[in-house]
Order: sequence, then C-alpha cells, then structure tokens
Amino acid sequence: MFQAYKYRIYPTIEQQTSLAKSFGCCRWYWNYTLNLCQETYKTTGKGLSRTVIQGLLPQLKKEYPWLTDAYSQCLQVVALNLSTAYKNFFEKRARLPRLKSKHGRQSISYPQNVKFQGDYLKLPGKVGLVYCVRHRPYEGTIKTVTVSKNSDGKYYVSVLVDDGKETPNLSTNGKAIGIDLGLTHFAITSDGDKYSNPKHLAKHERNLKRKQQKLSRKQKGSNSRQKARLKVAKVHANISRCREDFLHKLSRKIVNENQVIAVEDLGVKNLVKNPKLAKAISDCGWGMFCTMLKYKAEKEGKTYIEVDRFFPSSKTCHVCLNQVGSLPLDVRSWTCEHCQTTHDRDINASINIKNEALRILRLCSVQVLSLGTSDTAMLRGCKSSEQTSVSSDAPPVETGSPHLLVEKCG
Repeated sequence: MFQAYKYRIYPTIEQQTSLAKSFGCCRWYWNYTLNLCQETYKTTGKGLSRTVIQGLLPQLKKEYPWLTDAYSQCLQVVALNLSTAYKNFFEKRARLPRLKSKHGRQSISYPQNVKFQGDYLKLPGKVGLVYCVRHRPYEGTIKTVTVSKNSDGKYYVSVLVDDGKETPNLSTNGKAIGIDLGLTHFAITSDGDKYSNPKHLAKHERNLKRKQQKLSRKQKGSNSRQKARLKVAKVHANISRCREDFLHKLSRKIVNENQVIAVEDLGVKNLVKNPKLAKAISDCGWGMFCTMLKYKAEKEGKTYIEVDRFFPSSKTCHVCLNQVGSLPLDVRSWTCEHCQTTHDRDINASINIKNEALRILRLCSVQVLSLGTSDTAMLRGCKSSEQTSVSSDAPPVETGSPHLLVEKCG
C-alpha cells in the first residue's frame, strides 16, 4: 500500500537557483509536448504516445542546451505525467490538460536516486543535500519524491513510499453514522453533534483585503509589487493551512469512531454557481473533507458511501417516512403532519442519509451484522439513536501521530 509523507525543506540560495532552473525546464518541456500533441491531433486525429514524447528529448537537448540544467529523469517523468493526464481525460476522471504557468505552484518529481542522510535529503543532479525537517519517520521503500514550491515561497517535499502492506478488506461491522454538511454548522451527524463552521476566510478577510489593496497600487514589474504579491500569497497560504488542519482533525475523529460513514453526494461545482453563496461554500471545503473521509476510511478497512444528491433527506420524516411538499432553507425545524414529531432540519437529514446508505448496502448484498449498540438493521436502514444533545462547538481530536501533515496556524 502506498503512503505519502510531506516534509518542509530549506534549500540554500544556490539550491533554490538550481531548483528554479529545473522547474523552468520541466514546465517548458510540458508546454512544448502538450502543444505538439494538440497540433498532431488536429492534423492526424491521433495523439502522441509516451514513448514518442520521451524520444524527443535527445534532439531537444541539442537544440536547447539549457534543458540539461534539469535532472534527466525529471524530464522523463513529465512525459509520463502528460500521458497519464490524457488517459484520465479520456476516461472522464479529469479535465483536458492545460499549459503550465511560471506563476503559482511549481513542482518536479524524482523517480529514483533519492535518499535521506540524517537531517538532509540528497537529491540527484546539481541540487545535492537539502536540509529537511522530518517531523515523523516514514515506513517503507521510497518510490517517488516530488519537490514543490508554493506561491508563498516555501519549499516542500512529498515522499511516496510503499510500506508492503495489503489494502484491508472493507467491512460494515460496527457503528454507522450519517453526516449532513452545511454552512452555519459545517457538519451535523446523526448522533446529534454539530460542528461549527470555522469560516477561515472570513477571519482573515480584513487582513487580506488590506494587503490586496496595497498590491493593486504597486507598479507592475517593480520589486515592491513582487514583495506585496508575496504578502498576499502568505495570507492565502495561512488560510489554506488552517482549513486543512481543521478538516484533517475532524475527518480523523469521525473515521476513528465509526465503521460506516455516509455523506450526501454534493454537486459543489453546481452549488458555487449561486453568486450569493459561492464564497461561503468555497471556504468550507466540502469536497476536500469528503476526500479525506474516503481515503482514511479505505485505509482502515471502513466503509464510505455517498447518497444521491437528489435524495430528499431534509423533507423526509425519519420516523414515519412521510415527505413534506416543500421546505424552504429558512425553516430550520418542522413538525411532521403524520406522526407529529418535531425535527431539527439538519439532524433529521443526517439520520435519513444514514438510513438510506444502509438501505443501499443491503440492496448491494453487503452483509450488515451489527451497526453499533444502539443501531439495529431494519428495512430502511437502522433505528435512530434517541440522543438529542447538540454540542455546538464539539472540538475534533486528532489521534495517532502528534505531528500534522500541514503546518499549524498560529
């Protein structure tokens, strides 16, 4: 099973220059081959294979001698990444590959000849030993090392290792939980817990606005504009790290406490088309949160399932399954006309999501033997717990390694 470890590195000025040259060579080679693939497809109706793309390198190095500044295998990885990008596009897993820009995040990959020497990481080529902060040890054999530079000027290295372990089989024997995602409260569980939305962008919005205004007043191409741009990038990076820190802790807490995790399949790309809610929805990071839940659950042999986005989770009474005609967003609680049960809109939705997920598992012939001490399998799913307590600011707890993959915000 593959596992990635992300570390912070501190290259010297000379090493930063060597890495910048490598970034530029790999970026140019990507853009050149991508443009060649597009022109070839327009002319012949066929693309270029990975072997053909790699075969261009010897002649290109003769025409452009500065391509030798980059490690040779880094350029070969570019051809592999481009062929993989086209494969993902044709299999409808990603969008069409695009040209890379010299602005923003830069990265290169080393497929081999990389090793740790004490507190240093030895990179092949002209880079050499780079100081690396290994906040936790890795387990396994190094497969690929990716060096990246973020917009805020910080350097990171992602080490992909193979630990030799088999992927565990998925199991449904344990507690099930349904999660409804929202804006006022980030996550509402079927157990009755509500996790408040941190609103990271709103907390830093005033500082961000002030720095962006200063950036807009700088003359284009000047050093002062570059310094102002870096300050804006650091604010964005701080917001991103704070968001990832919260999502990692909350997803880890949910995965550790449950065996079956059910969420709603949200069409985030369609939701952000609403101009009034686009910023708030983007700040939440629902897609990133679901991705974290999925890979963490699969790594531990737990079941992650998504319920169809058109399932009426909010408008259905989880007690008698009666469905109301309409339920505006400003109605946060409602009473069922059939059984006279008063529901909290979000908790009722999370319970229905859990029940629908369990029903899908039964229809898929997945054997559900036990679903926790208070949840028993039924035709529509399972009985809901009688717990109605709501912890508005329930703090997520991260267990396991005391170190995080992301930097903690101050």
